[in-house]
Amino acid sequence: MIVRLLTAAAVLVSGAVHLKLWFDGFRDQDIVGPAFMVNAVAGLVIAVLLLRWRHWVPLFLAVGFGASTLGAFVVATTAGLFGLHEHWVGIYVWAAAVSEAVAIIAGVAAGVQEGWLSRDQLQQARALRRTHVR
Repeated sequence: MIVRLLTAAAVLVSGAVHLKLWFDGFRDQDIVGPAFMVNAVAGLVIAVLLLRWRHWVPLFLAVGFGASTLGAFVVATTAGLFGLHEHWVGIYVWAAAVSEAVAIIAGVAAGVQEGWLSRDQLQQARALRRTHVR
């Protein structure tokens, strides 16, 4: 439960940072502004799901949230994204990046700890697929 709580805190921090940055001026950007608001809402929703629903789906969402958000930032700092070229500067940038990395790592760790990513679980899924294919 501790790892799931850490995962929820990580997505919540990332969502909060994106909400703060949206209020600080990103809302005026054509594509990035709405994406920041979606990120803020998604962070809250995923955090609540992680705490209230003991299933693999919230963990999957948390890992995907962290990977896609961190990936978009890496693209924005290298090639640029929708006309914006960001830099690895500032407390909010680092807070979001670290929280997204934590969401990925802790989400996978919680999946392993809770047995959603265990070897037995994966073998059962393979066996189930084989019976449905035939």
